[in-house]
Amino acid sequence: MPKRAVVRQSLPDVIAADLRQRILSGDLVEGELIRQELLAEEYAVSRMPIREALKRLDAEGLVVFTNNRGATVTKHSLDEIAEIFDVRMMLEVDLFTRAIPLMQAAHFAECESILEEMEISYQRGDVAAWGPLNARFHGALYAAADRKLTSNLLERASLQSNRYVSMHIDQLNKSQSAQQDHSDLLVLARQGNVQGAADKLRSHIDNTKFQVLEWITAARR
Repeated sequence: MPKRAVVRQSLPDVIAADLRQRILSGDLVEGELIRQELLAEEYAVSRMPIREALKRLDAEGLVVFTNNRGATVTKHSLDEIAEIFDVRMMLEVDLFTRAIPLMQAAHFAECESILEEMEISYQRGDVAAWGPLNARFHGALYAAADRKLTSNLLERASLQSNRYVSMHIDQLNKSQSAQQDHSDLLVLARQGNVQGAADKLRSHIDNTKFQVLEWITAARR
């Protein structure tokens, strides 16, 4: 009988995934201290898998890990947040313009499927899912470009921006406008309108950046 492959997650994987979701949902807020001993008690494990999980989140830029203290949820300056979105814009517009002439039916179908998942998540109020789903949709839009190095760089920037995207949609009730923008991007890609799609994408990311910065500035006061 042939063996079936199954995904096996280590304890650090499971803990990192849960902590990541807590950060993306806003349960753990920027600047919050996360102590290893308290997490070990909370998850009923030793400190070793906690330390490994925190190191992974540090590599993603979601926390700042310190061996003897634990970690602090990353708090970016306003300039850093603006830079994250500016980097995203440069990488994404380049990928999108390259991808559109190469997109096939399977690419469009994948994008449509993710949009449906996003709509369901909005209806459920699943805040932690919004950033990752947003990144998945944008990644699917650009997949046809097959630019692995640029995509890897974008993945890093997206990890940094995911929680701001989630908070932006949640706090500013932007799910409807976000979904409309995504639908418009897909329509323009189907039409092969490279310039129109690039302009729409720049506007989409720039508007999100402006609204995120405005909201965070007010919240920090």
